[in-house]
Amino acid sequence: MSDKLRVLFCMGVNQNFFDLPKAEIGVVWVAFSDMLAALKAMDGVHVLGTMDDDSHLVGPSDGWPWTCYVLADVDSQPIVKDACNLLRTTMVGEYALWRYIKIEARMGRELTIRDDVTVPNR
Repeated sequence: MSDKLRVLFCMGVNQNFFDLPKAEIGVVWVAFSDMLAALKAMDGVHVLGTMDDDSHLVGPSDGWPWTCYVLADVDSQPIVKDACNLLRTTMVGEYALWRYIKIEARMGRELTIRDDVTVPNR
């Protein structure tokens, strides 16, 4: 069994994004794409996949269900914290990305039978 964390990064687009004129939202998406690229490039992060639910969730998302998700294997909790911090360090003009996007990380392990469980012969 791996000691890596299985992390679900849950992200929601907030009202500040929807308050922008449609002609101005492109810069937010460029910054969001840059943040995702930085996340994928981080040492200790292996992105397994992404999911965008903007077809069935339209409008702001401040919690479940989230707008989009990234599933990744991450080496440690400090790296998860650094990944979440990307929303503070990725800029959209004079603002940080967190002005428009919220992130929450759920940490666990890969769903497998733990080593301390005795499995009967099959």
